[in-house]
Amino acid sequence: MSQLFIKKFREKVTLDLEEEKILLNHLSLKKLKKGEHFLYAGEITEHITFIEKGVLRAYVLNSKGDENVVLFGLEGWTMGDLNSFIKKKPATYNIDALEDTELVLISKESHVRLLDILPKYESYIRILMTDAYMAIQKRTANIISLPLDKRYEIFVETYPDIIQRVPQYMIASYMGITPETLSRIRAKK
Repeated sequence: MSQLFIKKFREKVTLDLEEEKILLNHLSLKKLKKGEHFLYAGEITEHITFIEKGVLRAYVLNSKGDENVVLFGLEGWTMGDLNSFIKKKPATYNIDALEDTELVLISKESHVRLLDILPKYESYIRILMTDAYMAIQKRTANIISLPLDKRYEIFVETYPDIIQRVPQYMIASYMGITPETLSRIRAKK
């Protein structure tokens, strides 16, 4: 089941067959049903999570108990609570499945081992973290500098699959607006 993981890995870093075998020996698989949580805020995450199939979302609860979506993840994406994984701190995010989902997991123990024995894994992780950091910078800049209609346009262009697979009220939450405001923006397009 980890075919997409290996494909995405190889898009960033080349692997020979022996290196692929080492990597595959450190992976585990997990299936989630729609609505099932992978992680709850307050838990300590023990895995790097790669989405082989399905959709995940990460969200936080505000003081009123409302969900605020922080991130969506589709096939081929890596997702989790990095601070919790690296520093063994309680997770900030709740992560649940918006569809039946299949995950490839790398445990903390396997992660540390792979960093030691497979230099290409370290390169892959570095590339993932760099890409994630750049995406956060871009999102932050867009939030503070662009009007809502332009932010929505960029969101649709960047993540067309999400628009088809995620309820509109969750997209509104991700954008930090009400569903009604999102409806008005979409009506103008």
